[in-house]
Amino acid sequence: MLGAIAGDVIGSVHEHLGTKSMDFELFPPGCRFTDDTVLTVAVADCLLNGSSYIDVFHEYFMAYPNAGYGYKFFRWARSGDRRPYNSWGNGAAMRVSAVGHAFDRLEDVLAHAASSADVTHNHPEGIKGAQATAVAVFLARQGESKRYIKDSIERMFGYDLSQVLEVLRPDYQFDVSCQGTVPPALIAFLGSSDFEDTVRKAISLGGDADTLACIAGAVAEAHYGGVPAHIESGTLAVLDDRLRTVLQRFRQRYPMGQANTGLEASRHRPR
Repeated sequence: MLGAIAGDVIGSVHEHLGTKSMDFELFPPGCRFTDDTVLTVAVADCLLNGSSYIDVFHEYFMAYPNAGYGYKFFRWARSGDRRPYNSWGNGAAMRVSAVGHAFDRLEDVLAHAASSADVTHNHPEGIKGAQATAVAVFLARQGESKRYIKDSIERMFGYDLSQVLEVLRPDYQFDVSCQGTVPPALIAFLGSSDFEDTVRKAISLGGDADTLACIAGAVAEAHYGGVPAHIESGTLAVLDDRLRTVLQRFRQRYPMGQANTGLEASRHRPR
């Protein structure tokens, strides 16, 4: 899940700028963690401790009230509401990457991704976006090929991942929906050569930059076997002690698996 956080931090300064270039400084002054990081860590916290998603989301909101949440989530968390609000927004997908690391069976990944989403994003598109992201991380972590990941996501969720980034980029616009964010983020990953290239490609779409890079970075970390040292250090330097501690605890419990081993999805060992 460090890859998701790195994507968020690097993408934070490109939010609403419509960046269409891959040539930019990775950690310029002003880069920060946003709600994508806060809620990604919150999901990891829930998985580590078996806590309620609702309680932990409310707790993290109170600790980081100015992280840049979407309006509906902000209103939900600030009011202490415990009812979902039927969102199809990309918030369900941006926060789910830890689920793809914590379970070794596809059915468990699907179930826990849905559980992490539907406390707020109980719209079918919100749940689908979370599941597709978590499954992509899971398959990448198991060493499946990009072709296998692409075919699996298209078959399971009906997303079209056949577009080429260079064709998609010119007309792509800011989109906060799961259905408008998850496929482009996965396309950025599928067309990448390494982790950094993935994040640069996702941001260069010119859309919801931090969330696109968060989703793409999560899958890229799992596929490429980690995050480059210069990006890891730049990302960790931005986090506070609380977020960094939960991240480190999660990484210790669920260490990065061996990338590109060619394991079939049906042969996962139970934890």
